[in-house]
Amino acid sequence: MHYVISATWGPTDVTRAALPFIFAASALQAGDTVMMMLFHDAVTIAVDGTHQKMIPFGPPAKFTEVFSSPNAKVLVCKPCAEVRSISEDMLVKNASFGGMNDLHQDVSRTDAKFISF
Repeated sequence: MHYVISATWGPTDVTRAALPFIFAASALQAGDTVMMMLFHDAVTIAVDGTHQKMIPFGPPAKFTEVFSSPNAKVLVCKPCAEVRSISEDMLVKNASFGGMNDLHQDVSRTDAKFISF
């Protein structure tokens, strides 16, 4: 199965921001592939050094597991990042800029399930 996950929460609510990453880590653990698209405040999670400081209240942090997985692709909404003065060279190693066309491409896969947080 291929999961396409849309996330909008970031450091302003760390626990909500962690939920899509927890789901993604569970999918990866089960042998599935994941494409995560970060929008709005969630783009800041992909800035190198940010997710390491984010500690959710209750659930375990799974940010690193997703960012480091070879079966996960993390895309950061380019306009959302640029308006926050985030450039692509500021992102963690396995994240890159993307947009709605990328999201549409992955959602259109026959084996894809879309989840929005």
